[in-house]
Order: sequence, then C-alpha cells, then structure tokens
Amino acid sequence: MFGHGRHEPRGMRHGFPGSRGPGGPEGRGGRRGERLFDHGDLRVLVLHLIAEKPRHGYELIRAIEELTGGTYSPSPGVIYPTLTLLEELGHAQLVEEPGGRKLYSITEEGKASLETSRSLLDGILARTAQVRPRGEPNSGLHRAIENFRYALHLRLRGSSLEAAQIESLVGLLDETARKIEKI
Repeated sequence: MFGHGRHEPRGMRHGFPGSRGPGGPEGRGGRRGERLFDHGDLRVLVLHLIAEKPRHGYELIRAIEELTGGTYSPSPGVIYPTLTLLEELGHAQLVEEPGGRKLYSITEEGKASLETSRSLLDGILARTAQVRPRGEPNSGLHRAIENFRYALHLRLRGSSLEAAQIESLVGLLDETARKIEKI
C-alpha cells in the first residue's frame, strides 16, 4: 500500500483543477514548481502502467506525458529511481534486454499492492485527465523536446565520444538551431 506525504495532505494537490492550492478550482495552474502528484502517487501510476504492459523507463515517460496531454513529462531522474524503489519493494521486476535496456514488469506482490491502491489510482487517473489541455498545439513540441533531451543524455552518458562524433553532434545541433530560427 502506498501512503501520502505528511507535508502534502490529500486535499491539497496544487496546480490542477479541483485543487485548493495555487491554480485553484478554476484552472490548472501551471506555475513552475507546482506538483501534479502527491507523495507516492507517481509510484502508483508507474505500477499501473507496467501492469498494463512491461515497459522501458523511456516508454513510461512518454506514457505519463500522453496521459497528461503533454503538460507533465517526468525526467529520467524521477522515473528510474521510482522503478528502482518499486523493484526493491518487490512490486516490479527487471529484465535486461540486449543492448543494456531495462524492461520493467509488475510482480504478483505489485499486483496486490496496486489492487489495494485502486481508489488512489482512480483519483490519479481522474486528475491526469483534468490537466490535459484541450487541443493544445504545443503538446507535440514538448514531447519532441523531451525526446531530444533524453536521446542526447543517453548518448553523452555512454562511452566517450571520439572527436569526429563530437564534431558531428555540434554540427547537427547548430544546423537544427539555424532551422528553428527561420521558422
């Protein structure tokens, strides 16, 4: 079972419709630093998503972004520690695929925990549906930016790059920047 943080009571979710904090019941807020999820909510949502089907961390990032219509995209620095915690709790298991990618799936213990958290999950899913922008044209742009950042992060954290590879990346980034300026 998942608990809530002692500093953020259940009724004080900030930045989305129905909240009593910044953003209020009329709007979804949107100020930097506001949280969509209470303490432990993201764990329940991730567990739900891997219960639907086994996923890689990056697939989870995209799935959560899609659920929120592009208004929230968790970083790898949030998703991977959450997956590690779920694994340590015995709620998720990891299978390494060729190439070092990690595929996470739910365990029987995780299924039981998710079932006891069903009402919490229903509330989380209802909130994510409320924060979705209606036809916001920038949601695809936000997704593309996050895809770019993640791909660059993975490439730079891997093995050291040779001078030619660095030169190629710099050229690609400069060319892309010039193209964006012309749009």
